[in-house]
Amino acid sequence: MRLFKALSYGCVPMPVLVINCGSTSIKVAVVESETGRRLAELKVERIGSPEATATFNDKAPTPCPSSCEAALAACLPDLLRELPDDARITSVGHRVVHGGSQFRSPTLVDDNVIAVLEGMTDLAPLHNPANVSGIRATRELLHDVPHVAVFDTAFHATIPRRARTYSLPQDIANRHAIRRYGFHGTSHQFVAKRVAEFLQQDLRTLRVITCHLGGGCSVCAVEYGRSVETSMGMTPLEGLVMGTRSGDIDPGALLHLMRAEGMDVDELDILLNRKSGLAGLSRLGNDMRDIEKQAEEGNEDCRLAIQVFCHRVRKYIGAYAAVMGGVDAIVFTAGIGQNSAVVRHRVAQRLEFLGARLDEDRNRAASVTRDNPVAEISMTHSRVRLLVVQTDELWSIAIQANDISQRSGSEPTTQIIPVAISARHVHLTQDTVEALFGEGHELTPLKPLSQPGQFAATELVTLVGPKRRIEQVRVLGPVRSKNQVEISRTDEFYLGVDAPIRASGDVANSPGITMIGTESRQVTLEQGVICAWRHIHMTPDDAAQFDVEDGDVVDVEVGTNRVRSLTFGDVLVRVKSSYKLEMHIDTDEGNAAELNTRDVGELERTNAEGTLRKTNRFH
Repeated sequence: MRLFKALSYGCVPMPVLVINCGSTSIKVAVVESETGRRLAELKVERIGSPEATATFNDKAPTPCPSSCEAALAACLPDLLRELPDDARITSVGHRVVHGGSQFRSPTLVDDNVIAVLEGMTDLAPLHNPANVSGIRATRELLHDVPHVAVFDTAFHATIPRRARTYSLPQDIANRHAIRRYGFHGTSHQFVAKRVAEFLQQDLRTLRVITCHLGGGCSVCAVEYGRSVETSMGMTPLEGLVMGTRSGDIDPGALLHLMRAEGMDVDELDILLNRKSGLAGLSRLGNDMRDIEKQAEEGNEDCRLAIQVFCHRVRKYIGAYAAVMGGVDAIVFTAGIGQNSAVVRHRVAQRLEFLGARLDEDRNRAASVTRDNPVAEISMTHSRVRLLVVQTDELWSIAIQANDISQRSGSEPTTQIIPVAISARHVHLTQDTVEALFGEGHELTPLKPLSQPGQFAATELVTLVGPKRRIEQVRVLGPVRSKNQVEISRTDEFYLGVDAPIRASGDVANSPGITMIGTESRQVTLEQGVICAWRHIHMTPDDAAQFDVEDGDVVDVEVGTNRVRSLTFGDVLVRVKSSYKLEMHIDTDEGNAAELNTRDVGELERTNAEGTLRKTNRFH
């Protein structure tokens, strides 16, 4: 695992210009990618108004042009002139709110990317047009350095289909790209990595719930380094109570308002996005500090606002603990999460059933800074760690932009990767082998597999799920320390088992199943059924040639000369000296790409090869 202090995947420390253009404001910073140190900052407020102002570093605000493009054109040269003489901008990172389904990772910007983003305006009408305006203006000024789009939605690209799908007629949903995308990805990703470093554990071993509580609020379930659920949906309106956004609301209530109040779509939009949330509940405004003060003085509306806000957060935490089958750490971040001891207390108040126990003294004293970015607020004996973590989305963007820009200047590898299809199979402990096939029984090799020392055994088992059974499932050898049943998504539905996507060997909190061996012997596993995380085996020499490390996540283009060629994302790199270079996918994935094998009994080489492309995930 790479150390977090650099957060850089091995990148060279270089100043990155980070641009965050919103509908009414612009935040700009020159950020040192290795340390997060700000070399210069600019904030433009009241975009679109004649009263627009620009603030450089800690200086007094000055008037500036009111449009995004004009403000950047006028202010950026002045900002860059304030940099130290030895500071040279080597890349520009642009925050883009919505990447749709097209952008699953940070992307080098070109004219085609801009055109695609402009075609996605309907998905984020308040944010994406401003983001694109910032990209255009900055590319005009800094045309000789790489520009990288970093998407709020990208971290959530790993959310499984069952979690991202709305229960609408699928032809309508597909036609209009209606699905859950999630937002605040750069923050959730950054904070989860911080947690792993603080706990001195590999993020791939942790289940973390991150609560980003600010003007916009969202909760994310980070299971073993991957986002598997998040509270925001197709837009940033779904989920928690926010500063001015309603969060979850019965759609029937909206239909009622349209009929009873005669509201049209635009009026509903304003109501839900700008007049609801904390502002609507408190009748005071959206600043939690003011609301807490008034609540202490007896304002019942403000008390209710806090109660509703905290109840909603706690409800999502409980739900996400259930989604992941448990939780190791619960994290509070962003403006409210970092600064409101009242909110943290109320949210954590009834989480003891999860094993999360708040230390009231620690909670009241908690303070996070750039030098001390993590504070623990749980009791020493709390099984689940409660943490306050300082988020830094600009730094996260700088890291990812620098990483992509560095890679863009390197020569691409021409080495290809053989692809093999892994059909359903089981790995067994010696005790389970004997329970299924008789005392003292040892697995009998049928034929060797491509990975050294691995073999397909003659032994077969029957898998018995809640719905159906699958017979003649191959056992692979040698025996292991844990039982593991690897199935495809199709098998999952057939058997009636809800199997998580996991790396081999990671079977904690996975479902169990019954296996039948010879002479009607059977064993019921309490856990062990997974869908294997698509992965690449490689040696350290291979890893050096591809410029990857064990645990990296990459994209692999498969079948480039075939009609149904595919690029598989989220492919795990596994490095070991005993491995042989080979990518493993399951039968569903192989069929989707129309790859050919001799049979589907066990792991079989295909006639396909893949080309690797590194991605930018925190693993």
